[in-house]
Amino acid sequence: MNRTPSSAAPAREHGDAVQGAGPGSDSTLSNGLKQRHLSMIALGGVIGAGLFVGSRAGIAAAGPSIVLAYAVSGALVMLIMRMLGEMAAANPASGSFSVHAERSIGSWAGFTAGWMFTALLCVAVAAEALGAADVMVQWFPDSQPWMWVLLFMVIFTGTNLTAVSNFGEFEFWFAALKVAAIGIFLVLGVLAIFGVLPGTHAPGTSHLTGDGGFLPKGVDGLMVGLLASVFAYGGLETVTIAAAESKDPVRGVARAVRTAMWRIALFYVGSMAVIVTVIPWSAPSIAKSGPYVAVLDYLKIPAAGQIMNVVILVALLSAVNANLYGSSRMAYSLISRGQGPAFLGKVSSGVPRRAVLTCSAFGFLAVLFSFWWPTTVFQWLLNMVGAAVLVVWGFIATAQLRMRRTLEREAPEKLVVKMWAFPVLTWVALAGIIAVLLLMLRDENQRIQLLFTGGFGLVLAAIGLVRQRSLGRGTGPAGQ
Repeated sequence: MNRTPSSAAPAREHGDAVQGAGPGSDSTLSNGLKQRHLSMIALGGVIGAGLFVGSRAGIAAAGPSIVLAYAVSGALVMLIMRMLGEMAAANPASGSFSVHAERSIGSWAGFTAGWMFTALLCVAVAAEALGAADVMVQWFPDSQPWMWVLLFMVIFTGTNLTAVSNFGEFEFWFAALKVAAIGIFLVLGVLAIFGVLPGTHAPGTSHLTGDGGFLPKGVDGLMVGLLASVFAYGGLETVTIAAAESKDPVRGVARAVRTAMWRIALFYVGSMAVIVTVIPWSAPSIAKSGPYVAVLDYLKIPAAGQIMNVVILVALLSAVNANLYGSSRMAYSLISRGQGPAFLGKVSSGVPRRAVLTCSAFGFLAVLFSFWWPTTVFQWLLNMVGAAVLVVWGFIATAQLRMRRTLEREAPEKLVVKMWAFPVLTWVALAGIIAVLLLMLRDENQRIQLLFTGGFGLVLAAIGLVRQRSLGRGTGPAGQ
């Protein structure tokens, strides 16, 4: 259903309980996700390939201070999630922050945030599928990466074309395995720190203060580690998109957001603390095998490398599945609000299948670009979405700043989840986002990504503004 916010009737409370976009729609989005699906999606969403793989670069740059870097960036992410949770609990919608930005800032903001996030997830599908294929090629050296990519894309496109409950089941078990793996790692690490495991001795603070001290590469190293840690948190937004297709979206979002603090502290900050306490941050094994494998090898865990490869593969496949889901639902939401080609908005059996196929095709095309033009077209795509998550966070904070006041005035009963110390911490989060952007300008590689993403964002914003003015749209009720 195409809507003009300035003249449309107010959206239904749960946003997604509306007809699909376009004249050919024959049903609505389903509500097939259960509370256990949402809980595990939220829990597993913070354990991704960025943590298992990306933390290697952060440790190399920051040394033991990587713990501080993850704590600072984790605090920023918690503020973002709290704000997003407040808006999502008040108005659940598959468009999540895009809908909130449209309602609070303007049609152009919803358009920009939504399509930038969709592009980010589609490119991420390609990157994650390629990473998973690399793991499989290690196990089957006679195979070709494109074979595995094709297999994964077919499997997860098929999963997302069927009932949303199938997506929920896949993510439930993927997340369960990741949570179990990181939980076992943390338990073994803590036992090693206290010298309880056979063949280990309590390291104390020797690895935290030795070999250059807590800040071996100074503040500059900490800043590089901070940037590495910020982008490891991507994916947390998916739970607020998925909540709109659950039976009780308000309760689901509220529970997920309220547990964000201990999840981030335990999985990210906790595991970084274990790694740099158990083994020296400069150990060659970290650079060679990765931090988690290095610790497990030090603890003489049999087949540590293969165990972690399985966990990394699961994390990558989980990301492919979740990104296909998130991109298709965001695209569907945009289309349902008249911000995309209407023919893609058809919903069949509760699933926006044309949106799923389009996002899958774009992801697979990006994979082909990685084979055909790895240093040009594919790299341009990666650069265009390199800082997209920061742009999205900026829209979330700005939208919450405006929506909170509206809710307090017009519908205070919808404030099931409240941002802490409003508006002070909202402004703190905005300042944090700006600080990260400024840090990116200091690094040549990050600067290129920032410029590409900025250019992409400006193009989207210009298109959105032109559309808004031509259609007479401002702020107001938005649909999905």
